[in-house]
Amino acid sequence: MKKLLNNWKVIGLLCLTLGLAPYYPEPSIWGKIKWISGGAKGMGWIDWTFFVIHGIPWILLIRLINKEFTDSFD
Repeated sequence: MKKLLNNWKVIGLLCLTLGLAPYYPEPSIWGKIKWISGGAKGMGWIDWTFFVIHGIPWILLIRLINKEFTDSFD
C-alpha cells in the first residue's frame, strides 16, 4: 500500500480520473472549491462528502510533491 501511495503514475491517474470527474461543464472539484470559497451556502452533507472523496487524490499529490522536495534537501 505504501508503494502505491508513493507512485507518481498511480497518483497522477487518480487525479486525472477521480480528481476531475465529472468533466463537463467544468471539473466538479473546481466547482466545489468555488462554492466553498463563496461561503458554502446551501452545501449539504452529500456535497461535502463529494468534495472530500474527489479531493483525496489532490491531497495525495500535494503530499507526494512535498515529500519529494523535503527528501531532496536531506
